[in-house]
Amino acid sequence: MTEPDKAFSVFIVIGEESGDQLGAGLVQALRERHGANVSFLGTAGSRMEAAGLTSLFPLEDVAVMGMTAVLGQLPTIVRRVYQTVDAVVNADPDVLVIIDSPDFTHSVAKRVRKRAPHIPIVDYVSPSVWAWRPGRARKMARYIDHLLAILPFEPGVHETLGGPPCSYVGHPLIERLAELRPAPGERTADAPSLLVLPGSRSSEVSRLLEPFGETVARVAAVHPGLEVMIPCVPHLAERIRAQTATWAVRPRIVLGEADKFAAFRKARAALAASGTVTLELAISGVPMAVAYKLDWFYRRVKDLHRFIPIASVTSMVLPNIILEDNVVPEFLDADVNADVLAPVVLDLLDGSEARARQLAAFSTLEARMLLDGGEKPRARAARIVSEVAGR
Repeated sequence: MTEPDKAFSVFIVIGEESGDQLGAGLVQALRERHGANVSFLGTAGSRMEAAGLTSLFPLEDVAVMGMTAVLGQLPTIVRRVYQTVDAVVNADPDVLVIIDSPDFTHSVAKRVRKRAPHIPIVDYVSPSVWAWRPGRARKMARYIDHLLAILPFEPGVHETLGGPPCSYVGHPLIERLAELRPAPGERTADAPSLLVLPGSRSSEVSRLLEPFGETVARVAAVHPGLEVMIPCVPHLAERIRAQTATWAVRPRIVLGEADKFAAFRKARAALAASGTVTLELAISGVPMAVAYKLDWFYRRVKDLHRFIPIASVTSMVLPNIILEDNVVPEFLDADVNADVLAPVVLDLLDGSEARARQLAAFSTLEARMLLDGGEKPRARAARIVSEVAGR
């Protein structure tokens, strides 16, 4: 065991906004655990930089999704991978923590393992091996020493698939229930309010904003007093504001986490891209319809029947997977259009059976996600990172 007064060096690698949120929480929890003894290096977004970590490069250089977008940014991404590997090896930290964004972070981890095999590597957030490419789990065991899962079913999946040692550390959202749950009077039936969430990546917004706008027009024709709110990340705000200016209902663009959660507490229903936001909506008790459009490359792969999910997984929506019930309707590719989506959203705004079924299912979600002993997710993550590093 390392002497307790020796400096503890942690290198954290992220590749997008979701990793920045988790990384900032981990930095805070490690500081609470180790005090001034711990130091940090790595890649960072605004939250981690506010916590005192200076990024090796702007996160936007690697925060892309979809094969089309990746190909356009590929030379920069490759350069940043090798820059990050060099930085890790030169720093020789007590532990390397990679967070989410597996296309980028795992490229770094595999190369670090080859060049500096003595550095322990922790992966915070499992790739979706339960949805597709299950063979990745066994490959990860070669270069990941411990995996921190944020979804309760993932340790069992990795054990079945031969993945690395895996612990459920809890989803960070369960620390924020009070911010997501509406107070009396915040959410009312007489003022229909719809959240529209086209994604946090430029490629997602490009594919979803138009059909979502057409859906809003259909819904507004039935609900003339409809309020539409679009929470978005700052770098997409002006683009979304411009592209929605001609919608039948001009949406209110919501910036900042506090205002976003306030919008969640007010909203009666949501139309959302698939992703972590669906879990936020479920915890907040907002019934939703979920949509996703694959880019041309992944659509072609799917059409050739090479996109093969694990048979037991029948949904891409996180609440459905956790609840083991396809209670949230989901629509892919050709089904993402106003003809299909508008009737579903209208049902959710009204007092329908579909709305009631979602709300009943969401009421059981918290119990499935809470940690034993009341430990907070970031604290459990920090504890395991410290243990893997021998601290």
